[in-house]
Amino acid sequence: MRLWLERAGDGYRLRDAATEELVRDEDERIHVVKVAGVSFRGDELQDEAFSPGRRLALVAEPDNEHDPHAIAICDAEQRRQAGYVPAELARELHAEDWQAVALREFFEDGKRSGLRVLLAPRDAWIGTPRA
Repeated sequence: MRLWLERAGDGYRLRDAATEELVRDEDERIHVVKVAGVSFRGDELQDEAFSPGRRLALVAEPDNEHDPHAIAICDAEQRRQAGYVPAELARELHAEDWQAVALREFFEDGKRSGLRVLLAPRDAWIGTPRA
């Protein structure tokens, strides 16, 4: 799979690099998720590392006391955490098999209040954001 990120509103939409067709969020080859738990990390979420188009790290948390299937969504250097992959999806995924890119952001009172993230298979090619 080869995907281009293409600027759209407060983030990016996806385009298939081979066919130039738009790739819908519901495409079965990928997951576009609303990051869970962002309300607990409001200050960290403001960091530019979570801006749309930025690569992110998926970090399994098997010792998480609330959910041993938890997968944290962090900045690429794993210094800040935006939140988690939604629990129902995290149970199905292995973090090491997927890659993540910040896709769209949402604002409230001038501050980033939410984030949608693209989860794509580790071997997928994700191209540099297009204007």
